[in-house]
Amino acid sequence: MTYQLLDSGYLRKLEAFGDIILIRPCPIAIWAPKYPDLWKSARGTFSRENGWQGSVPKEWKCTLGNLELLLEPTEFGHVGVFPDHQMIWKEMDQMIEKDDQVLNLFAYTGVASLVAAKKKGRVVHLDASKPSVEWAKKNASLNGLDKANIRYIVDDAMQFVKREIKRGKSYEGIILDPPSFGRGSKNQVFKIERDLMPLLQGCFKLLSKKAKFLILSCHTPGFTPTVLRQVMSQVAKRESQAAEMFLTSEKGFEVPVGSCTILKMF
Repeated sequence: MTYQLLDSGYLRKLEAFGDIILIRPCPIAIWAPKYPDLWKSARGTFSRENGWQGSVPKEWKCTLGNLELLLEPTEFGHVGVFPDHQMIWKEMDQMIEKDDQVLNLFAYTGVASLVAAKKKGRVVHLDASKPSVEWAKKNASLNGLDKANIRYIVDDAMQFVKREIKRGKSYEGIILDPPSFGRGSKNQVFKIERDLMPLLQGCFKLLSKKAKFLILSCHTPGFTPTVLRQVMSQVAKRESQAAEMFLTSEKGFEVPVGSCTILKMF
């Protein structure tokens, strides 16, 4: 079974990840839920004060698009996938061709890496968290892509990009989803307001002469589509597409959760 946003309201969202229904925080959902009775079907609830409550399984599987993913409840209230990124994955799927070099920074559990691998791209998957990289390998195996051309790296994104520039490496596509604040593999500190511009400038230098895209997504409050578009245009000296990322519901309200900008090089 796949993902569904069932309802939202009172600063929370009700989501079905396959047959597991969860309640998680959603600070933007200041409205009232449309379907209060639906919320009784939740298996578990996460709050920043109490963590996970209820009968949430240690792990389960969920289908998203044409991918099967392994999900687990984390201490931060995540489960291993950001469904709002589906619009980005669809764009990537249309642009990547066989043997394209694709760099996935802050790659987490690897969905974007799998999208690229399915198109026979040659993928560099990088995340500072070793457990996340191991999780990504499990997702690859679930989808028959354990033998795909994916190079898994545990490293700091900024330092890796600097080294790749010195090595003369290049990529046909780069995707990055930086956190508001994070730590690298050697405890390097990443602050989005300080480090995003230099990181994006480095990524732009890594694009090959046959480059197809540079995609930036962000969940940091205040980093709107306008902000990301302006950042990208200053780095690339050309206009990019920008949009709000949101979760859609068949019956409930849409929930905005972030922004993205896509620089198409063709």
